[in-house]
Amino acid sequence: MEPEHDEVDRIVEAWESQRPDLDFSPLEVLSRVDRLSRHLDRARREAFRRSDLEAWEWDVLSALRRAGAPYQLTPKQLLQQTLVSSGTMTNRIDRLVARGLVRRAGDPADGRSILVILTDDGRLRVDAAITRLVDAEAHLLAVLPRVDRDRLAALLRKLSLNFDA
Repeated sequence: MEPEHDEVDRIVEAWESQRPDLDFSPLEVLSRVDRLSRHLDRARREAFRRSDLEAWEWDVLSALRRAGAPYQLTPKQLLQQTLVSSGTMTNRIDRLVARGLVRRAGDPADGRSILVILTDDGRLRVDAAITRLVDAEAHLLAVLPRVDRDRLAALLRKLSLNFDA
C-alpha cells in the first residue's frame, strides 16, 4: 500500500527536481505546520464567533479565567500574558468594560493600582468559548491516536522552547 501524499509532498518533490542541491526537509515540517495553523485559525475564529468574542477579547478574558477565582489580574499581569503594549491593553480593557465582560476595581493591596475583574457574563462567554475551542481542536486532531498526539506535543514543545529561550 502506497502512503498518501499531501500538497506539501507535491511541492517538495517539485522543488527537489528543480534544486536537488538543497535539503527540503525543513519545508516538509514547517510548511505542514503553516497549513495546519491556517486550519486552526479558522476553527478558533469560529469558536470565538459562536461565543460572540473577538480573538483579542479571548486573550484577555481567558487570562483572567485561568487566574482562578476571583478572576482578577492587574493590567501589568495582563500585559505579561498577552504580549501587547500598555496602550493597546488600556484600549482593550476599556472596550471589554463597555461590553460588560470585565470591570475595574481598586487594588486593595496597592492603592495606586487597579484590578481587572472578569464579570459573570465574561466568565460565561469564555467558558463557552473554551468548550467550543477544545471540541474544534479535538476534531482537528481526531485522525491521530493519543500516543501520536502526545509525541507530537512533545516534539512541538521542544521546538517551541528553542524559540522561547
